[in-house]
Amino acid sequence: IVMTSLLRAIDQRIREGLLRRDQIMFVGGIGCSARIAMYARFDSVRTAHGRTIPLATAIKILRPDHKVIVVGGDGDICAIGGNHLLHALRRNMDLMIIIVNNMIYGMTGGQVSPTTPLKLYTTTTPYGNPEKPLNIIRLACSLGANFVARGSATHPHILQQIFYKALGKRGLALIEVLSSCPEIFGRHIGITDPVKSFMKLREKIKVKSNPSLDESEYDWERGFVIGVYLDKDDPGYIDNLSLLHKSLRGF
Repeated sequence: IVMTSLLRAIDQRIREGLLRRDQIMFVGGIGCSARIAMYARFDSVRTAHGRTIPLATAIKILRPDHKVIVVGGDGDICAIGGNHLLHALRRNMDLMIIIVNNMIYGMTGGQVSPTTPLKLYTTTTPYGNPEKPLNIIRLACSLGANFVARGSATHPHILQQIFYKALGKRGLALIEVLSSCPEIFGRHIGITDPVKSFMKLREKIKVKSNPSLDESEYDWERGFVIGVYLDKDDPGYIDNLSLLHKSLRGF
């Protein structure tokens, strides 16, 4: 669903003459969602766990005319890759970062992740998660990204619209995509049927056009608000780098 929404948004941009197929580059890490980068018929590269953003940064600096899209999970980008995420945000690096958040480590057996809801049972929190989850939206908004949004795999049309907007942004565009994981996350909440797991997440989604940061909090019981939380047009890293290069030509 996430991949389909993304490809439809890309296709729309290409048909409108706003993107070129040969100027799109995918970077994927390790995890279920990172496979999106490999399945699309675009130039792509898969890197080590947690290292998608530094590789994508290098590609963008070398090929500033390319739209570089990073795809990874909450564990890949927010845990082992969290340090890279922080600096990409403060630089307003010209990347589109998609974090598919299933709130758990799915491929490695169901361990707690930075975004696992409070009190949830996992293989590494058998008595319930005692930690408050990382709020990706609040983090991204506070550190300098140009575009910050949350979508959900349960609302593909809204997700496609968010992707379409993000593809047109300079600077850093971060999209958190809430997703179900019936095999692992579902096991811990007592719902392993894929359809029921999908519908359970859908029940918890609230759609708002201009949500506030206070509405970005994670709460499995009260639900999650999706929408565009931040949309501005500050100069991106590539803009600043270009100005630096021009100033150096005078020496």
